[in-house]
Amino acid sequence: MSEGKLIRWYKSEGDAIQKGEPFFSVETDKTNMDIEATRDGVVIKHFIEEGETLAVTLPIAVIGDKGENADDAVAEAQAQLGKTPEKAMKKTDNAQVQTSNQTLSSDYDIAVIGGGPGGYEAAIKAAQMGKKTVLIEKNRLGGTCLNVGCIPTKTLLMSAASLNNVKKCGEFGVENVEINRAGLDMDTVQKRKNSIVDQLVNGVGMLMKKNGVTVIEGEGTLTGDHSVTVNGNTITAENIILATGSESKSLPVNIDPGMKVITSKEMLDIDNIPEQMVIVGGGVIGVEFAYFLASAGTKVTIVEFLDRILNMVDKEITDMVTKQLETMGIEIHTSAKVTEITDEAVVYEEDGTEHKINTKIVLMSVGRGPRLDGIDTKKLGIKTERGAIITDEHMRTSIDSIYAIGDVNGKSMLAHTASAEGIVAVENICGIDSSMDYGIIPSAIYIEPEIASIGMTEEQAREKYGEVSVGKFPLMANGKAKASGEERGIVKVITDLKYGEILGAHLYCIHATDMIAEMAAAMKLEATAGEIAHTVHPHPTISETIMEAMHAAADGSAINF
Repeated sequence: MSEGKLIRWYKSEGDAIQKGEPFFSVETDKTNMDIEATRDGVVIKHFIEEGETLAVTLPIAVIGDKGENADDAVAEAQAQLGKTPEKAMKKTDNAQVQTSNQTLSSDYDIAVIGGGPGGYEAAIKAAQMGKKTVLIEKNRLGGTCLNVGCIPTKTLLMSAASLNNVKKCGEFGVENVEINRAGLDMDTVQKRKNSIVDQLVNGVGMLMKKNGVTVIEGEGTLTGDHSVTVNGNTITAENIILATGSESKSLPVNIDPGMKVITSKEMLDIDNIPEQMVIVGGGVIGVEFAYFLASAGTKVTIVEFLDRILNMVDKEITDMVTKQLETMGIEIHTSAKVTEITDEAVVYEEDGTEHKINTKIVLMSVGRGPRLDGIDTKKLGIKTERGAIITDEHMRTSIDSIYAIGDVNGKSMLAHTASAEGIVAVENICGIDSSMDYGIIPSAIYIEPEIASIGMTEEQAREKYGEVSVGKFPLMANGKAKASGEERGIVKVITDLKYGEILGAHLYCIHATDMIAEMAAAMKLEATAGEIAHTVHPHPTISETIMEAMHAAADGSAINF
């Protein structure tokens, strides 16, 4: 090792430090390593900036006693570095930002506000493309998805799935299991969930360090086209990416403080399984929690304002899922308008009649809205629509130097959408013409069997194209599904008649959330139903159902059904 790039200073000038305490992190061609302080004292002088590369034999800093005159040591070090004091203080690799009639040196090329999947992946991509990048996060890296959303939810759902597998293990010949006593130990469930979340959050932190991204903990306030204030300090950047995410909504109805009303965030931390619960809202979050609770033994009631639950899913599949949930004992009320939540009941109107459901706890699951904390859009001149920041296909806002990704732009509130938008934003900042295609973004729902969709529903396709071809294949005709003991569900694809173009795919089956990626790739590459039908799929696998459904769409009939 002859040289290294300084990734991060752990101590600033003026900070106290102890011998053996991490002082800075350096990157070589093979790895990152933390370098420890060689003595107790105070950091008097840094000689290089984060992101600069230096030979290992040259001085990097001066540590001395508090109040010590270290001018001689500083001068000696600068002589070794070949720097005058003025040169030593000059920052390198700074972007030039045109402000008013003068050119100012900015602190960073790109500043990202928000460390969720969109924000942290944008920061990594920016650093990989050579941009000096800072990420500002007020809570924990990973954002809502990693800490109080996607990952912890799926961890709970895996516990529910494991419980359901135990309950039906007798079908597979497993003996001497007291199925009637099977249940969930919520202490263990929560410990496992928290451990997984912590591991992933720490992993994101390591990625930040590995890629040389500066991370500032604190709430960022956008104060100008090129400036952000955090922890009382102002930093400047040539470009700013807003990735502030979203927050849970509530209904504009009277809610008695005597009723325990929680959101998905509090739901993730429950330490016991309630006897009953009313879930207001039959979207993805509401249905996933309903499945979890019902699997664990809770009497669940869903109250949904629209005419069906999972309104974004193909209706044929929604109807099948509704029947499954009802078989689990979940009571579902659709076209039901909640008018009040008292201290003992949820009151709603259905078919012009008022109804009450007595309960001790309510899960409010009526969607999420963009979070604009720290962003005074009106003052800054950033255009919005229905509370979301307006962006073009390049993720640029109405201000050229500011981009908005993820839930805050309201286009597609999915973690993987935010990540894709983050990469698109960075590529455009770096001069690459990149854009988002929202027509081929997959979505997933993690009950069992799983649900995954991409593109148009059958109803949407017929409305746009008139006649279309629909191919279906039931899981009960698939060998792997039968062997797995999970043959509920169907795979459904919609194609146009002229070219066989895939317009949409809807999977309600085991492993659906993994298999939908094949459909995303096929649609991205503009493959036809016939091409996928003639792509050899391994046997026996659940993935064969896609091939069979494509045969049905392209040729009028599946092979094995």
